[in-house]
Amino acid sequence: EDVGDLAPILWHSTGTVAVLLQEIIAIYPYLQPPALTAHASNRVCNALALLQCVASHTSTRRAFLDAHIPLFLYPFLNTVSKTRPFEYLRLTSLGVIGALVKIDDPNVINFLLTTEIIPLCLRIMETGSELSKTVATFIIQKILLDEHGLEHICLTGERFYAVSTVLSNMVSALVPNPSARLLKHIIRCYLRLSDNPRAREELRRCLPEPLRAGNFSSLLAEDNTTKRWLENLLYALGGEASILSAQHAA
Repeated sequence: EDVGDLAPILWHSTGTVAVLLQEIIAIYPYLQPPALTAHASNRVCNALALLQCVASHTSTRRAFLDAHIPLFLYPFLNTVSKTRPFEYLRLTSLGVIGALVKIDDPNVINFLLTTEIIPLCLRIMETGSELSKTVATFIIQKILLDEHGLEHICLTGERFYAVSTVLSNMVSALVPNPSARLLKHIIRCYLRLSDNPRAREELRRCLPEPLRAGNFSSLLAEDNTTKRWLENLLYALGGEASILSAQHAA
């Protein structure tokens, strides 16, 4: 954080990125069966933090993608152990991908769409910790906000239902265990899906009832942006009647 040009220094220093990748590859044998210690997790996460710096920098991001370095992180995202070392590893790996998509660079989305990032994120959205779910949902949101990303996810019914089913399950889980920051990303994903005509028709049938019934009104009371997104979503799916119904239920 104190060195503004750290990313190009890391990228152009001979052997530095290779050493960071060696740190990542060295723990692959401990992923399955799960045998990752806290010390090993902390060590590789430090390497990932440096790679996140490279991924975030405008002068090194394209080279980072061209080298397909995000693919080295996918084995970490594919783990399912809920122990703290693995959860920390997944969260830090998601942070690298999150840093990439945060920039709103179409090249990033085009690259990710050629990989398995969507199913990997969807599984974490269902099974991860709240923080991991939030970052994974943010990544899906940023993919959807890109025109090619929206088109990709809505191209087939299978892709659309893979995403919408996970979002629906997350909404149901938030009813007894609410999280405002997670709900915000979920609603934004739904609102963006509604921009696609075919997806909009399907959402009229499968939008989770808690979103229509005003179950989260108190949770969104202080969040005018998310509340407006939800109103726009309900209007897109059913007009004023849906908004009035939700307000009445609240």
